[in-house]
Amino acid sequence: MPALRAERLCPEAIFVPPDFTRYRAVSRATREIFKRHTDLVEPLSLDEAYLDVTENKTGLATATRVAAAIRAAIRAELNLTASAGVAPNKFLAKIASDWRKPNGLFVVQPEEAESFLAPLPVERLPGVGKVTGERLGKLGIKTVSDLRTLAPATLEQNFGRYGLRMYDLARGIDNSPVVPNRPTQSISAEDTFERDIPLAETEPVIRRLAEKVWSASRRESRTAHTVVLKLKTSEFNVLTRSRTSGSPPSSCEEFTNIALALRERVQLSPDRRFRLVGVGLSNFREPEELSEQALLFG
Repeated sequence: MPALRAERLCPEAIFVPPDFTRYRAVSRATREIFKRHTDLVEPLSLDEAYLDVTENKTGLATATRVAAAIRAAIRAELNLTASAGVAPNKFLAKIASDWRKPNGLFVVQPEEAESFLAPLPVERLPGVGKVTGERLGKLGIKTVSDLRTLAPATLEQNFGRYGLRMYDLARGIDNSPVVPNRPTQSISAEDTFERDIPLAETEPVIRRLAEKVWSASRRESRTAHTVVLKLKTSEFNVLTRSRTSGSPPSSCEEFTNIALALRERVQLSPDRRFRLVGVGLSNFREPEELSEQALLFG
């Protein structure tokens, strides 16, 4: 639940401020433990990462042993629990990592992939949200096993290129590599409405999405300098508006106000309807870059 909504529902609640400096320090310490086993570490956030341990530095015989060793080190050195998923690819490892949270280890062997996925609801596949799930439901597709009955051409016809991606995922196929040191390019969130609405009614959704994006951005050591607003009309035309500033938004309120101001730059007739709105942050920069620019322009 967004913190703003929680505060409205329970004004007497005591909110403990997050300590992101501490979080980042612990995150770095955790990644140092990862690096003892492999250099192929792809961070997803402060508390999550993909590791490729096909060849590991410690010479452990299996990925399961590597995962157990990492979890033990995190517990001993940082006094924290950690969950891990072991699988032949990133997609399966992500699902496996959620299987026994908190503080669990779950393994999907290559020969078990298809049987493991078969009974899962299609919403467990990455990219299948509420709207896509409903569209699949209208085709009689509820589980991954159901999804396997659709031909690639049918999926592509109904869902575009992502339909082909779903065809592979339903069979446990994911060839995306673990990419270490990949910096965040953007953070965004979007929502598709149950019914098309006029632009004037999008403010509550923009505010909610901005809070979600702002919260996610606090996990980054870099700061974003571009605010993006995305809108999709009832005719499926996509409009984007953006603003880039030398100084990044300093608060969720400032970020939200910029996103709302971008909405005013959409010059369409008042009767135009919209089916989706999205809010994002991009153009992330390191603190050192900001210092250098201050010297150049100071």
